[in-house]
Amino acid sequence: MFAVEEINRRPDLLPNITLGYMIYDACMLEQYAVQSALSILSGVEAAVPNYNCNQKGKVVAFIGHLESSPSLSIAGVSGIYRYPQISYGAMDPIVSDKHLFPHIYCTVPDARSQHRAIVLLLKHFGWSWVGILVGDDESSERSSMELYKEIIQSGICVAFMETIKRDALEKETNLYIMLKTSCSVLIFLGNSKNVFYLESILSENNSIRKSIIMPTMRFSHAIITIINRSLVISPPRRDIPGLREFLLSAGPHKYKHVQFMAGIWNKYLDCCVRNISMMYRPCNVMDLLSQVDSSDYDVNNFGYTFSIYSAVYAVAHALHDLFSNKEHGQLQNHRSSHQPWELHPYLKNLNFKTTGGDLIHFDEKGSVPAHFSVSNVIIFPNETMVKLHVGHFAEGAEGLQFLRTNTAVHWDPRFVQEVGRTFAGTWYRKGLEAPVHGKIPSSVCSPSCLPGYRKVPQEGQQRCCYYCVPCAEGEISNQTDMENCMKCPDDHWSDEKRAICIPRSVEFLSFGDGLVVCFLVFCIIFCFSTVVVLVIFIKYKDTAIVKANNQNLSFILLFSLVFSFLCPLLFIGRPTRISCLLRQVTVGNIFTLAVASILAKTITVLLAFNTIKPKRRFYNLLGKYLSAPFLIMCFCGQSVICVFWLTFSPPFPEYNTQVQVGKIVLQCNEGTATIFYIVIGYMGCLAMISFFVAFLARNLPDAFNEAKHITISMLVFCSVWISFIPAYLSTKGKYMVAVEVFSILASSAGLLGCIFIPKCYIILMRPELNTKTGVMARRVLLGK
Repeated sequence: MFAVEEINRRPDLLPNITLGYMIYDACMLEQYAVQSALSILSGVEAAVPNYNCNQKGKVVAFIGHLESSPSLSIAGVSGIYRYPQISYGAMDPIVSDKHLFPHIYCTVPDARSQHRAIVLLLKHFGWSWVGILVGDDESSERSSMELYKEIIQSGICVAFMETIKRDALEKETNLYIMLKTSCSVLIFLGNSKNVFYLESILSENNSIRKSIIMPTMRFSHAIITIINRSLVISPPRRDIPGLREFLLSAGPHKYKHVQFMAGIWNKYLDCCVRNISMMYRPCNVMDLLSQVDSSDYDVNNFGYTFSIYSAVYAVAHALHDLFSNKEHGQLQNHRSSHQPWELHPYLKNLNFKTTGGDLIHFDEKGSVPAHFSVSNVIIFPNETMVKLHVGHFAEGAEGLQFLRTNTAVHWDPRFVQEVGRTFAGTWYRKGLEAPVHGKIPSSVCSPSCLPGYRKVPQEGQQRCCYYCVPCAEGEISNQTDMENCMKCPDDHWSDEKRAICIPRSVEFLSFGDGLVVCFLVFCIIFCFSTVVVLVIFIKYKDTAIVKANNQNLSFILLFSLVFSFLCPLLFIGRPTRISCLLRQVTVGNIFTLAVASILAKTITVLLAFNTIKPKRRFYNLLGKYLSAPFLIMCFCGQSVICVFWLTFSPPFPEYNTQVQVGKIVLQCNEGTATIFYIVIGYMGCLAMISFFVAFLARNLPDAFNEAKHITISMLVFCSVWISFIPAYLSTKGKYMVAVEVFSILASSAGLLGCIFIPKCYIILMRPELNTKTGVMARRVLLGK
């Protein structure tokens, strides 16, 4: 009424044309809606199909209904004649189907936009486990299926989806399901009639603690129990200039001929226009709605007022555009003879601003752009109701977005789950921009997995029901509810809580390790001992025992042992390219030289024994000149292998992240392990040959037979290096290097102790035996 009167007063909109209206109350019932539509078309109360008895004006459009089902019923009638119909509340998904309903327009957003808004609201509060209650009408069922798909696609789970019915058995089933499920949030889709059914179910059991989300619903004081502390998604409140004054100035004398308002005068002013009832006094000029208490007559908060206001203006602007596009000479005739379907092109291309400055236009689905208001309904003990605006949805560059206000959200005090932290009596939750009063209901199937854990779905359950499993070593989850753990970079490792990646410690056999200190002490002791033995042999080089054991080979062996005791220095400390190149090559060549000199000494002993036999003087000459070429040949064989190794696959330093947990092992990659084992095998073959030769010569009848000592030393040497291989392969990291260092020291010490200590004992402690007579018990060794 306000919109039509305002348009009729405007000189710029439909000049010289007066708009009229016929208002009917369909009482939320489809049959009344159809009957009202037929009455409007007929022009009389008693509907006469296909006849128009209205002589004063012409019907150009239908505006209504608030709910989807009556709106579709009206469309069944108005669509036959292709009348434009503008609903101010229908949000059934089928309304957007322009093939079925090409003539319906809506001044509210389409249902899919509302469903996206519900999903955004669920995500905003962290609700991933919700129930859906559906009215028993066809429109609600369609909307629930669309909402269900939207929720599932967003990753949120639906605990149940139940239809609310009046039947006693169905009520028991609904009640049982709501008590059984752990979800604390319910989404209600239905009409006003269905809300009464829901009220009857919930009122039977006060222990049900559910926070209800109600999209686009009208409220009545009869249902205050279930809507208290709920969230309502509805079209936003807009300012309509002059409407408040218009509503407050309304009274019986101003609208005494409007019959459907008689009930309003009776209810609010306790009077009647016509004195036909003894229950009410006659109305007078002073009876105005401004006298009514604001709690009963609220002129500041409206749910669909702006939608109705926009619908009337949409028809007016479409008519204005239609008439403006007619030829000026025939304008008057066209105004009276236009057909209803001629308005459709102008409604589709409509674009205007209301008096409040709001832009109105329809999209390709015949709806206005998505914009919703989120209200928190508060019911006070005196049964007064307040709707607090706590947020709104609006289309942005990134699609539909939810924006919070600074108004606090009031939750049901029966929720006892503590979420967030308290400050000055107000509750806050991480991620929310505005404060909340009370305690936010938690609605999840499984509690959130903290950082350091990942979600593992429960078998046979929905994706929102899961177990929390710790991340594996080397993986982290730095957010809650992560489905997969993230692998740390190669140079990082997960902390104990598996929440962050921390840099790995670099490990190698450093000089600060206790084990290395022991190795260094032994290196110094053995190296010094070898030098002492060498000095003794040089000092007593002209004595019998030194000469009897081929002093040149002894000096070579002692020099090689000195360097073998220094070899561990190449293995200790931070590996570099130079140290990696020299490590195994140096060890292989030094030990090859040592073992080759021992083998040459052993062969010399055998040849020397043969010189005492008749006609065997050839062996005497062979023994004198064989040792040097044999030594060079053995050493060159190992050198050729090492040169080939360094040329084609040289060792290099590398960071190994797979050896030890949480550490990076800085080690020398041997390049080709095969050549490494060939080097070790070559050295081992010489040692084995030397052992067998010395073993054969151990019982030769000489006063001082060195073959016995060589046999024992080779036995120690071979035992060390044979045990080295499994020990080396079974250890990891720096301990592999420690095993090799130990093998070098142990084998070198075995050679030094078994071969030279007995000689030093005789030289220093038993000098009487270190004479030619003592040595020559039967024959002088080596022909001396």
